[in-house]
Amino acid sequence: MKVAVSVCAAALALPLSLVILAAGHDSAAGADSGVAGAPIAEARRDIPPAYLRWYLDAAQTCPGLPWNVLAAIGKIETDHGRSTAPGVHSGENSAGAGGPMQFLTATWAAYGVDGDHDGTKDRYNPADAIPGAAHYLCANHAGQGGKHLRNAIWQYNHADWYVRKVLTQAARYAAPTATGRGAIAVKAALRRLGTPYSWGGGGPTGPTYGTAQGAATKGFDCSGLTQYAWAQAGIRLPRVAADQYNTGTHIPRTRLQPGDLLFFATNPTNPATIHHVAIYYGHGRMIHAPHTGDIVRIAQFTGNPYLERQYTAATRPTPPRTIQT
Repeated sequence: MKVAVSVCAAALALPLSLVILAAGHDSAAGADSGVAGAPIAEARRDIPPAYLRWYLDAAQTCPGLPWNVLAAIGKIETDHGRSTAPGVHSGENSAGAGGPMQFLTATWAAYGVDGDHDGTKDRYNPADAIPGAAHYLCANHAGQGGKHLRNAIWQYNHADWYVRKVLTQAARYAAPTATGRGAIAVKAALRRLGTPYSWGGGGPTGPTYGTAQGAATKGFDCSGLTQYAWAQAGIRLPRVAADQYNTGTHIPRTRLQPGDLLFFATNPTNPATIHHVAIYYGHGRMIHAPHTGDIVRIAQFTGNPYLERQYTAATRPTPPRTIQT
């Protein structure tokens, strides 16, 4: 246990560019699972770059809300703000809705967001309207996936055809996502966002009090979180990050899928120096428990200089094989 504690607690003491996330059996590329795949060529062709960034970022404020569902609503409502119909850039349409995400005045008053932090909640400003839409969907439990997501879309526009149209459009924007055990592990980790970091804390059944400086804190350290998440998918991992590295199939970085475990080492060429483990979330991000004083959160992985320097490998946990006798 002491080894497991030390390898995680010192993992990310340096400042990181962290992004907190307040993260399918349907054709909408993860719409029902809450684990949407990366934007594919169709999304990058059709969605203006600024809008795509807003959709991706706004979806992160609601654990489990697929970014591509949010983008599909923006497409159907106003073609990502390109429509010249009344009520898109000013005024209101015949139903009283306005802005790129078509908010009614009363709904905007309740769910509007100052997304660009300029001191104003403006439904005609996409930087506010898109996170406002994510807020509204989340309030209707979209992040829970499945029937909850469908109901949240229906609340946006009370029509079954609208729900089907949104999910169909969403499927055109995102790559296929992880299914099965990886998706289950990601969803389990997302449900623990905001849980305190606890040195030596956590295990297959959930957060626990840790040891040493974690003795008074109920939460997770890095390997405790990964052990918990994968236990929900039916796979028991060792407690120590370095031992988790030796469990499962090693995966090239180009083939990462949500749920895969990412390992970081003092010397990336020497697995014996592994000191941190995280869960790959997609879009170059990971879910992890960073260090004492922090919480379970999502961090940018791809392009982060500190993490890139220490990245050593990835694995995909697999069930133990049954030996026939």
